[in-house]
Amino acid sequence: MYEPFILKVSDEIILKQLEISDAADIFQTIDNQRKYLGEWLPFVDFTKELKDSQCFINSIVELPEEQREYTFVIKVNGIFAGLIGFKTTDRINRKSEIGYWLSEPFQRKGIMINSVKRLLEFGFVELELNRIQIKTAVGNIKSEKIPLNLGFVFEGIERDGEFSSDQKSVDVKVFSLLRKEYDNIIE
Repeated sequence: MYEPFILKVSDEIILKQLEISDAADIFQTIDNQRKYLGEWLPFVDFTKELKDSQCFINSIVELPEEQREYTFVIKVNGIFAGLIGFKTTDRINRKSEIGYWLSEPFQRKGIMINSVKRLLEFGFVELELNRIQIKTAVGNIKSEKIPLNLGFVFEGIERDGEFSSDQKSVDVKVFSLLRKEYDNIIE
């Protein structure tokens, strides 16, 4: 049985593990902000109806626990604000990548950087990861500020690392943080 849990970021912000009941909030946000979110998020074009958000959630929550990625909705004062989570986790080598997106009205309020900080703590301390990376499309300045402001190391450019919303290959910047570096940041 899938039981979601909560990571508290602050008195106002929580990260609640994704569950099927979140589908309507996710779809409605994407549907209402297609132009804004679609600039950097290629999945926006493929999210055409509520069923698409439900399928996305089911692809995560229906996996056995040992294979499931930790994906969370970001809630601010109980209101859906975005998604954050680990993806492409390699449990043997204890490494993962953080992906995130935030609804436009919640931008520039420190919500995402604080959510990433909490996810780093969860990843390094509770999941015992050794390496966490964040990738951002070249040109996505808002997104790349997150790892830069959290002490991640810029490793380089992954050429044609992902597809853009218009299905063209784009380069991505790769940033990483190691457990030993995280320990130095929180001291």
